[in-house]
Amino acid sequence: MNDITGKCLCGSVTITVSDPVGWLGACHCRMCQRWSGGLWAGFPADPDTVRITGPVQSYPSSKLADRAFCQTCGTQLWMRDRSDDAPYDLMPGIFDGAQDWPLKSEIYVDQALHAFSLSGVHKRASSAEYREKNPEVNQITDGARQND
Repeated sequence: MNDITGKCLCGSVTITVSDPVGWLGACHCRMCQRWSGGLWAGFPADPDTVRITGPVQSYPSSKLADRAFCQTCGTQLWMRDRSDDAPYDLMPGIFDGAQDWPLKSEIYVDQALHAFSLSGVHKRASSAEYREKNPEVNQITDGARQND
């Protein structure tokens, strides 16, 4: 079994993922920009492959999803839809084992800050293209929370 383990900045939260996907996705929507300070990157993990210990706080960032962080140091940990079986979208920076993973996809590219233009060969989708394939996102109309 291939496990990777990550920790928050202070070490209070530990997350272990069994058999991780080995790739990253990036999002440039305004909500992810506000949360990350620039661009958000993550990787999906099925709930049954994730083990979490430590003080985690969750914030309901939209009608669809919550974002979690360490209660002690504030390190961002994941974003997750509000379904029990929804995958975690984990922050790769807390996992040493994710350093060499390739970027597989990038969404909301039309909203990207100019400083965060990502190169390479990977799937890209504009806001409209992403929303067309994910109509549940269109249900969110609450100002800053519209892009989750």
